[in-house]
Amino acid sequence: MKGKTLLFTNYFIALFIILSLNFALPRLLPGDPLTAIYGADVHVQMTGELKARLEERLALNESMGEQFVQYMTGLATGDLGYSFYHNAPVLDVVMGSLPWTLLLAGSALFLSTLLGIVLGIESGWSRGSGKDVALLSGVMLLNGLPDFFIGILLLLFFGVLLGLFPLSGAVTPYAGLAGTALILDVLRHLALPLAALTISGISGAYLLTRNTMVTVLKAPFILTAKAKGLSPRVVRYRHAGRNAMLPVVTRTGVRVGRLATGVLFVETVFAYPGLGHLLYNALLTRDYPVLQGIFLVVTVSVLAVSFITDMLYIKIDPRVAAAG
Repeated sequence: MKGKTLLFTNYFIALFIILSLNFALPRLLPGDPLTAIYGADVHVQMTGELKARLEERLALNESMGEQFVQYMTGLATGDLGYSFYHNAPVLDVVMGSLPWTLLLAGSALFLSTLLGIVLGIESGWSRGSGKDVALLSGVMLLNGLPDFFIGILLLLFFGVLLGLFPLSGAVTPYAGLAGTALILDVLRHLALPLAALTISGISGAYLLTRNTMVTVLKAPFILTAKAKGLSPRVVRYRHAGRNAMLPVVTRTGVRVGRLATGVLFVETVFAYPGLGHLLYNALLTRDYPVLQGIFLVVTVSVLAVSFITDMLYIKIDPRVAAAG
C-alpha cells in the first residue's frame, strides 16, 4: 500500500512539472502569434487599436504568471483554451486529429512489440545458428535508421516509384467511399506510415527479448521442463518466452515516449492528419494553445501507459509487489 501511495505521488509530481514545461516551452519559441498568423508586415500595416484588440482576444497582453494561472485553472475544468489559427476550441481541434494518431501509434506499438518478441524468442532459442545471425544483422541495420528516414524510403519506393500506395493523407478526398471500400481506403493510406513505425520499433523489443532469452535458457527450471518431456515449442514459448517478456513489458512503457516522437515526424513525412501534422502547423503559426493541448495529450498518454506498465509488472512478477 505504501509503495502504491509513493507511486501515485511520484506520478502527480511528474505531471505537474511536465504541465509547467508544456506551458513554458511554446513561449520560448522565436517570433509571436500575430506575425505567424497575419504575416511579417502585420506590425506595420495593423493599427495600434486593432493590434491591442487582437492581443486582448488572444490573451497576449497578460503577464506570464496570469497566463499560467489561467492555463492551470482551465485544465482543472477541462478547458484547453482557444486556437489562434483554427478559431475553434483546442479540445475540438485536438480531438479531430487524435483518432488518426491513436490508430497509427497503437497499431505500430502492437505490431512492433509482437514481432520483436517472437523474433527475439526464435533468435535466442537458436543462438549462434544461421537464422540467429541473419536476424541479428538485419535488426542491427534497422536499429541505426531513424523512423522518418525509413518512411521517406518507403514513400519513394512504394509510393512514387511503384505507385502501390497513396503519397499522403488518411483517406482519398471527395471519393464518397463508405463501408468496406472506406475501410480499405483507410488501410491503404495507413500502410506506409505504419510500416515505417513498426520497422523502426522492432529492434528494441527484439534485442531485449533475445538477450533475456539467452539468460533464461540457462535457468534450472528450463532443464526441468525439458526433463518432463515437454515439446520444444512449449518450453520455448510457455516457459522461457514468458520469463523473457518481463523486461520487454517494462520497456514498452518507456517506448511510448519515443513512439510519440516518431509519430510526429512520420505523420509530417506522409502528411497524415494526426497530432504530428497538427503540431507542425501549430509550430509554424505559433498557436500556443494548440501546442499546449497536443503536449498535454502526449504527456498524459505516456504517464498513463507508464503507470499501467508498473501495475502490469507487479501482476506478472509478484516479487516486485513483495519487495515494495
